[in-house]
Parts: sequence; structure tokens; C-alpha cells
Amino acid sequence: MRGLHTYLFGTPGGPEVLALHGLTGHGRRWEALGADQLRDTRIIAPDLRGHGRSPWTPPWGLDTHVADLVRVLDEHATGPVVVMAHSFGGAIALHLARTVPDRIRGLVLLDPALGLDPETMSRVAGLVVAHPDYTDAAEARSEKIHGSWADVPAEALDADLAEHLVRLDNGRVGWRMSVPAVVASWGEMARGYVLPPKGTPTVLVQALRVQPPYVTPQFRAALAEHLGADLTIADLDCDHMVPHARPDDVAALVRKLL
Repeated sequence: MRGLHTYLFGTPGGPEVLALHGLTGHGRRWEALGADQLRDTRIIAPDLRGHGRSPWTPPWGLDTHVADLVRVLDEHATGPVVVMAHSFGGAIALHLARTVPDRIRGLVLLDPALGLDPETMSRVAGLVVAHPDYTDAAEARSEKIHGSWADVPAEALDADLAEHLVRLDNGRVGWRMSVPAVVASWGEMARGYVLPPKGTPTVLVQALRVQPPYVTPQFRAALAEHLGADLTIADLDCDHMVPHARPDDVAALVRKLL
């Protein structure tokens, strides 16, 4: 099987950052950071399995995501990387750090989604199955604007629609992703959280407008007790799409670990 479709942004030879998108996303979402705030770094940004232009074949569990990313590191990284991970990408990043700790310089977890209520995850997965697509691009755009993309600049939303929204066989439109893979991943977010190896420099960002929060008080407290001085916590007044809503802040937090 071919590996993940991977974008490379920024400057060849610069400090390397592995960038992991969230559920229903794609690797090109990191392009703006690679062209602007983090242009002097080398951003390695794969489409996760089941997303974008990467293979959509199962299995879709966390273990498979980690194995896929180890292969990405083998192909594109020259040494240890800082992992910049959004939402479900944060859960994957933690499992990756536990699997290959010597290849991870640090973690920047942007409103990570893990250890969440199983009943809620079941309900959300059911909604994805019942409503996987849209009548047209205007409906898809409206859902984002009235949801977690409310504070994202219009040009970033336009770029995402142009890259990620495709015409489906049924005449409707939907995101360039596997619905079964996405449903499976909502289940993975109900798994108990894991913590990075002790001594791993970590930044935890919580998006304060997300209610109920993806960053649970239990995970936040456990991470602080486990890492101590190796943990930096940043509470940002934004919605869930932290990399698009607060790119300057994200870049500054990544640089703390570079």
C-alpha cells in the first residue's frame, strides 16, 4: 500500500515540524503557516489515512495512524521533530510520542480531542452517518461559519472549500474523506487519554469558546501533574479551529519548542 499523501511547506533544511490535522481535515490546512509565520521551518503535513488524497482503506484506528506517521518520518524527516497537532491529531500525536519518543522533540497540542464522553461520541458519529453531505457549497460554507469556523478569516475558509469540498456521485457535495473512517475516529476519541513520556516538552492549547470543551479538566490536570515544568498551558479566546483563528499565537508556541 502506498504511504500517506504528504505536503512539504516552508524552507528545506529548516527545523522540522510534523503537522497533524484534525478529524475531517487535510494536510494542506497548514500551508498558510508554512508560507508565513513558520516559513523558516520545514513543515511535514500528511493527509491522515481516510482523509484527503491519502489511502482510505482500513484499519482506521490510532495504532494504524501511528504506523503511517512513522513511515512519514522515515521518508521526510532528517531527525527528531516537533509535532504540531490539532484536535484528533493531538490524540494521534500523544500515541506517536509514546511509540517513538526518540523521534519527538516536543508536542504542541492545539485543542486536542481525546478521552471524551462515549455517549456524546456515539451521538456525533450517528449524525455523520445520517448527514454525510450537503446540497451545495453554500450549505457547506454555512455550516462552518455557524460552527467551529466562526472566527476564521474568510480567505482561509475559501481555501479550505476549494481544496476539500468535492462533488459526489449522488450529485451532492461533501468533504474529501471517508465517512466510515471518520465514524471510526469518533469512536477512537472515546478511548481513555494517554500521556507523553516524562520529560517531553509539551504545549497544551485550550480553545476557550469550545463548549463543552474538548480538553477535559481530567486530561489537563493529569498532563500538568505528569509533566510539571515541561508543560506550557495557553488558554486562547477562540473557537476550535485554532491554527486558522490564531496563527501568530500558534507559531510563537511552536517556536518555544524549536
